[in-house]
Amino acid sequence: MTGEPIAAEDLDELTAAMADLATALESEPVEAEILGAVCAEAVRAIPGADMASITAIRDGTPETAASTDERAVEIDRVQYAVGAGPCLRAAETGEVVRLPLATAGQVWPEFTEHARRLGVGSYLAAPLRVDGDLAGALNLFGYGDHGFAETDSRLLQLYTTIVSFGLRTTRRYHRARQRAADLETAMNSRAVIEQAKGILMAVHRISAEDAMKRLVAESQHTNVKLRDIATRFVDGLSSTDSVG
Repeated sequence: MTGEPIAAEDLDELTAAMADLATALESEPVEAEILGAVCAEAVRAIPGADMASITAIRDGTPETAASTDERAVEIDRVQYAVGAGPCLRAAETGEVVRLPLATAGQVWPEFTEHARRLGVGSYLAAPLRVDGDLAGALNLFGYGDHGFAETDSRLLQLYTTIVSFGLRTTRRYHRARQRAADLETAMNSRAVIEQAKGILMAVHRISAEDAMKRLVAESQHTNVKLRDIATRFVDGLSSTDSVG
């Protein structure tokens, strides 16, 4: 990278912000809380940033997934409505967009007018690409007319690179946990269904196929899931045995 070197104090602030974000990720919050923390720490880490938002592109439709201020959300919505703006350009091109609003009017007049009305003078957006389900841009808004510095762009690129890796790892971890939970549920369901079948076979002296047909018929008749029918049957029989 070219340009002025990043100041040591800026790197220290970025390091502290990333450490706090890592702590937040370890607490396993819901995704909205994670993205909110990403925005908050970005404002802390990047000099001149007063607000932040995350634009997420889902099925080709942009939406603001998190923000630190409702004014940022309003500015995002203007861009979505007209289908053009710096956040969309960053998301679509994969490039950082950095500008003072004084130079943006001819390219994005609606965005510029609304941003100025809300007191924003500078804008910085970087692509944020986590996986197939989460891609878009991290957007920063500054009240001053500084337009952000090149070093700010480099800091934001570094920040989004680390954030993307952290979010990707976290999402994979949660998906793996969900698959494990689903597998455990499936195994438990299978076990209780087999137990119910065994009881029916012994009591009525019928085949495994006929026992299964009885359970399925009861499930359809009562509109209750098969595993719940089996669980009720086994629990009911156990309760009867206990009383006896």
